[in-house]
Amino acid sequence: MSRAGAAVAVAAFVAVGAVAVYWGPGLLNGGRPSVPTELCTVTQGDISHSLTAEQANNAALIAAVGSREGFGVGGITVALATAIQESSLRNLDYGDRDSLGLFQQRPSQGWGSVEQIADPYYSTETFYAALLRVNGWEGMAVTDAAQAVQRSGFPFAYADHEGNAPAWALAFTGSGGLITCSVTGPPVATPQQFADRFAADFGTGANAVDVLAAEGDATILGIRPGADSPEARHALSAWAIATASVTGVTWVEGDDTRIGADGTSAQVEHTQERAAYAGIQVAIGAR
Repeated sequence: MSRAGAAVAVAAFVAVGAVAVYWGPGLLNGGRPSVPTELCTVTQGDISHSLTAEQANNAALIAAVGSREGFGVGGITVALATAIQESSLRNLDYGDRDSLGLFQQRPSQGWGSVEQIADPYYSTETFYAALLRVNGWEGMAVTDAAQAVQRSGFPFAYADHEGNAPAWALAFTGSGGLITCSVTGPPVATPQQFADRFAADFGTGANAVDVLAAEGDATILGIRPGADSPEARHALSAWAIATASVTGVTWVEGDDTRIGADGTSAQVEHTQERAAYAGIQVAIGAR
């Protein structure tokens, strides 16, 4: 069965230190209560949709795993619409009967153990694997494809998200739209933590994270897509800013645009050395 669209290249990291920092639940969700005023917004033309920082972080994870697994806009849209409906893009430890996690999967229905489903990577990978087993899902309406996987008691509810889910999927695949965020970050953010999160989302493969420079209290990192293109750089920029509340990114530069974690975006002129880098740049440091 064909998969929808082309994947953003999968990821590996180099030159960010020898000692790994392992990701636990606190690092995946920011390790602190969600602050309602921390928002991320995707804008396409004069239409915009917003998520909390916690929701955007989880949306970026779902999109990255989808890209890693070979899905394009269509599959990622189905996954995002499902998670928005089922959990409001939160990794819940409760739900209807024994449902839990981003997709409200039930251990009693064969989705895995409680511990497995609580892992957002496991639950997301399991959702995509189930979607692939749906014959002809690529030609279905979003709500029908989601229902074929979830078998919900409310089969048409996913249709409520056929406007906002594609907008996020388009941005996360580099196909259109701009994501901006106004967020604070974790108290400690290091290049190694960024690289670990990047590898956890995209897997180990063709992309790389490089240390480029130090600017004051910030470290400038570069991300090189395996197959460099404007779409690949756009996708990586969207992921990097949407996860900034967890990774500590203060700004992202893709091509000639700098997107700040304070909600700003502006045109920039790169130095010759910076312009020669085939990828995007991010700054990690004190806000």
